[in-house]
Amino acid sequence: LPEPGAPEPEDAAEAARTAGHHALHLVRSWLADERFAASRLVLLTRGAVAAAPGEDVPDLAHAPVWGLARSAQTENPGRLTLLDTDGTDPAAAPALLRALAAADEPQLAVRASEVCVPRLARATAAESASGFGGGGTVLLTGGTGLLGGTLARHLVTAHGVRDLLLVSRRGPEAEGAAELTSQLTSLGARVTVAACDAADRDALAAVVAAAEPPLTAVVHLAGVLDDGVVAALTPDRLDTVTRPKADAAWHLHELTKHHKLDAFVLFSSAAGLLGTAGQANYAAANTFLDALAHHRRAHGLPALSLAWGLWAEASGMTGHLDDADVRRLSRAGLLPMAVDQGLALFDAAVAAGGDEGRALLVPARLDTAGARARAEVPALLRGLVTAPARRTAGPVEEEPLEQRLAGLQDAERERVLLELVRGRLADVLGHSAPHTLDLDRGFLELGLDSLTALEFRNRLGAAAGRRLPPTLIFDHPTPAAVGRYLHAELRPAASDEAPETLPDEREFRRALAAVPLARFQEAGLLPDLLRLAEAAGVPVGEENGTPDGEDGAADLDSMDLQSLVRVALGDN
Repeated sequence: LPEPGAPEPEDAAEAARTAGHHALHLVRSWLADERFAASRLVLLTRGAVAAAPGEDVPDLAHAPVWGLARSAQTENPGRLTLLDTDGTDPAAAPALLRALAAADEPQLAVRASEVCVPRLARATAAESASGFGGGGTVLLTGGTGLLGGTLARHLVTAHGVRDLLLVSRRGPEAEGAAELTSQLTSLGARVTVAACDAADRDALAAVVAAAEPPLTAVVHLAGVLDDGVVAALTPDRLDTVTRPKADAAWHLHELTKHHKLDAFVLFSSAAGLLGTAGQANYAAANTFLDALAHHRRAHGLPALSLAWGLWAEASGMTGHLDDADVRRLSRAGLLPMAVDQGLALFDAAVAAGGDEGRALLVPARLDTAGARARAEVPALLRGLVTAPARRTAGPVEEEPLEQRLAGLQDAERERVLLELVRGRLADVLGHSAPHTLDLDRGFLELGLDSLTALEFRNRLGAAAGRRLPPTLIFDHPTPAAVGRYLHAELRPAASDEAPETLPDEREFRRALAAVPLARFQEAGLLPDLLRLAEAAGVPVGEENGTPDGEDGAADLDSMDLQSLVRVALGDN
């Protein structure tokens, strides 16, 4: 927590980076410590979010912590709570206690004696000037990219912009930059393309000073991705993503706050609000943009942060997404939107975010029907999606799993649990025919990666009514093994049989050895395997030989841990 009344840091982006490193270390340490497996961590900030329209965000440094922690919440349900306070009223203590008791609300803010929770609501369309086309130069960071070029053409054709300054790291050398310049010129625009790292303050200052005519609007689109689950993130990976987003936004704020701008638009992402799994660093960077927009508005400066949903057209930011990624984002509530839809939403958002509008809007296609069908509607969407009313003549609500298992014989209980595992696995892998999944194949061989493994564990845990360990698919590496684990865990307490909590050793060895090295690398599991081997006393990296057999490899059933790891890594 910063001290109450502390002055704004000279470089809020640098302060945010330091706070982000600390928060990442804290969250990772908490989630990795088995002593806290049944506990909840409350991250307390002071003035790091805006709890009402027009409210300032004085603690910009800790605003990104909210984005990072939201992704951690998605990846680890029930383990973290975010709580912000204004820190000015001692009488607010009872409200703090009420907030902490709200177990079903993952994010809260206390203002005086009131407890606030975040909810998305439909914005009201407005008829107002767009903030563009009034003369002067419009600067676009990331302006030579696919999305930047699309928006540049739209500003010229729909908003009458005549002077454009397109900034990107490669500038005129960027792929397609010459063609884009030619297109914009043919539409009647004067175009300057500049090579500049917007996160470099001095370089950006030179570009801003050279703008002719002077700047009257800024649109910040630049950004990069380096996706990974929270447990795999490092401070360097956090910085890689926050620099082009947060640092550049802060430099633009400082370099233009004395200009007479008509518009200052930040392209943020719904990932920062929804806490998209596997994007904690990206969520953190975009939450800084959202907070900066509130901060500027509170100080009388134009600002609008647009937390975009998913664009259907592949770009430098979305080109890495495959069908499985799109399905996963759809399950999180985001549906792809076509370019014409996105541009229409841009126009509506800029109009709605005029002088009297909001600093933060979310232009996105949301899957409200899918959210309604989920067992629990995400907290952020509860203002848009209401749980369906129960009908006496409708389908009977599914019984809790333990009730369904009550009274069944062991064989039938195991069959029910295996079908549950198969069904949840098919959901996250996008299989339309769950019965075709081989329950004896390893999870990595079936196509699970770090993100789908998290989602599988969370969905299965929700169905089972209990929190499953983070190491679930490592301790029980096949669907069949997970089914047996659940069978043992959910066995009635009165049973005299010893629970089968350990995976079958032979099955584990075979599953591990069958996975190619590339699959471990793609899933981000190679470092964990090596650490396990080192912890067992295996001198990883040394030449120790491998037991010989007729085909050059040892019998898997007789291998020790060292040999098993070497075979699994392809070192025969």
